[in-house]
Amino acid sequence: MSLLPRTAEEFSSAEYWERFFKKRGDKAFEWYGDYNTLCGVLHKYIKVQDQVLVVGCGNSELSEQLYDVGYKHLTNIDISETVVTHMNQRNAERRPGLTFQQVDATQTLYEDACYQAALDKGTLDAMASEEEGALARNMLTEVGRVLTVGGRYVCVTLAQESVIKLAVEHFVQLGWAVRLHCLQGDSGKEEDSFSLPVFVLVCTKFRQPMPIPILEMCLGEDGAPTRLTQVSELLSAVREHQAYSVLRKKLRTGTDASSNLSLTLCHTKTGLPRYTLTVQDCSPGAKVPRSNHFAIFIVPQGSETAWLYCSSEGQKQLAASANFRRLVIVAMHRNQEYTDMQAVQAELSPMVMDLAPPGMPANQQVPFLSVGGDLGWREEVSRGVSELSGEYCVENVKGEDGELYRRLVFLSNAALVQSESRLVSSKTTSSQKKRNKKKTKPAAPPTTSSSSLSVDSGFLCCAHHEVMVAGLTVLGVGAPESKDVPVSVLLVGLGGGGLPQFLRDFVPNVTVEVVELDAVVLEVAKQWFGFRPDDRLTVTVGDGLDRICALDKEGGGLFDVIMFDVDNKDSTVGMSCPPGAFVETSILQKVCSLLTPRGMFMLNLVCRDSALRNSVLQRLSTLFPSIRSRKIEGEVNEVLLCSRGGNAALDGARIPQSLNLAAKNLQSALSSSSSSDHKAHIDIAELLKDLKVE
Repeated sequence: MSLLPRTAEEFSSAEYWERFFKKRGDKAFEWYGDYNTLCGVLHKYIKVQDQVLVVGCGNSELSEQLYDVGYKHLTNIDISETVVTHMNQRNAERRPGLTFQQVDATQTLYEDACYQAALDKGTLDAMASEEEGALARNMLTEVGRVLTVGGRYVCVTLAQESVIKLAVEHFVQLGWAVRLHCLQGDSGKEEDSFSLPVFVLVCTKFRQPMPIPILEMCLGEDGAPTRLTQVSELLSAVREHQAYSVLRKKLRTGTDASSNLSLTLCHTKTGLPRYTLTVQDCSPGAKVPRSNHFAIFIVPQGSETAWLYCSSEGQKQLAASANFRRLVIVAMHRNQEYTDMQAVQAELSPMVMDLAPPGMPANQQVPFLSVGGDLGWREEVSRGVSELSGEYCVENVKGEDGELYRRLVFLSNAALVQSESRLVSSKTTSSQKKRNKKKTKPAAPPTTSSSSLSVDSGFLCCAHHEVMVAGLTVLGVGAPESKDVPVSVLLVGLGGGGLPQFLRDFVPNVTVEVVELDAVVLEVAKQWFGFRPDDRLTVTVGDGLDRICALDKEGGGLFDVIMFDVDNKDSTVGMSCPPGAFVETSILQKVCSLLTPRGMFMLNLVCRDSALRNSVLQRLSTLFPSIRSRKIEGEVNEVLLCSRGGNAALDGARIPQSLNLAAKNLQSALSSSSSSDHKAHIDIAELLKDLKVE
């Protein structure tokens, strides 16, 4: 719109508004919504008999419409002489009691406590940019002065964060009650150049300041108020509604298949996240049936971290399989209760229809899709806080294969499962269970309690852990000639302890030292993931880099295998595992010197930056003459197997035959070496098939 100011600062300029209204002429400016949009809230908080001060009235028709329905005590003020003159002339005959005065809202000269209400439509937003909000604070102070006890400041605003924060904090400090209504935005009119919803801020003056702030949020004009405890919570709720409105406007014009738009819907009473919606459109040129406009896919509880549902690549694949013009993928949140699929559909239906693709017929039926028609199942068994990693939870979930799993999730990155183990009934050992990779309809939630479930130490949930175990073949582990040869392992990164516990329980003659930075993780692994340290499985709590440097000073050749399985807390870099410091040349040199002549370095690498990956490989190749990699299907992970010396098992044309024999030897050793009731579930030969020479 050409008449909008070029910069935010112009909003508070009297000269700007003079030019604006001279250009505007007789045409009313209803940028923030008209009477029909606002009347429900205005009539709720402003009584017909109230003395009302309308600050920054402009040439809006709102005061005229209020006057026509019975509000006869309106005092309209504006800084623009042009608009005041025009409005007085326009209403002289039809509305003789409606007055307009040229007054600066920051210094009105009206008596104290002479108005029962102050109505502001966009004036706060216009003033808040000037002098770091000083002008707006002056206006709010003046409004507070002229209002009676019980009087209300009713402000129509777009609720930009700096603006709403300024106003809410101002009135909270005065001990007023603050309530914010979110009205439906994006009216579709040409002048509605903002996709943001309109908010109405209502601040009520008390005789005695409230000792505890009253902060409330309402959806629509009649929505039940949700009580909040902090200004930051109110600002967060505003951002959620604005994000939804912006997304809805974008989707009305269509998106492309490369877009990955998402938003989070919060519970209206608690304000807690309840659903995360991701919108995925089909690829251009895709052959989609004419009737397949739009569908909603409900991700089962406990499956939201699966590659298919949480990665952009997986979501594109899911949308292609569903074969709709637009698919909305819905993930449910922890700490929320969901009755059944019908209840979820009923709750989502009013909201998701706003996300329909452009051109969809009004009477089009929108299907809800799911896996087996089931919501899945999740049970939180523990929650705590780590000083290093923040809040975490331990939860049991039912996988799409029908099995039960236990997970450790740090809530600062809730989309990532830190550790996972399969659970079995204490009365049923894993030797009675078969690994099943086929997706089946999930069974009903288990009837057994968490205390009757135990971790299956013979089952590795992480595919990269399986590859690391399979990599032991190059050491000849399990071969007849190495029957009594000890194997020493240094593992940096404990997690739930599944990998080191597997090594301890199933690999013959192994000793494992684990280095874990976070002592809380160690306790969680012991309490919830069946981790059992002993003389062959020890844990050093501390920084992995410090431990490597300390061991290097003790001398070389200490370990047959060194494994790095540690994630990067910094999500801004292109490598999420390991942290960059772990693959610096100086550390890799120490790793190499700590290995025995037959030793191997195993690295779990998660790197989306190809240049960064190549840099890591280049550093490794200067130290290790033999490097093999194994990509993890459906994930970004890859395992690098770096041998310090040449090994016949990995040399040239002899690879298939030698690996086959080594795989059989290790498989046999794992099957016969068990110090627990569980059996190892791993296919060594299969895991070694796709090794790639780097």
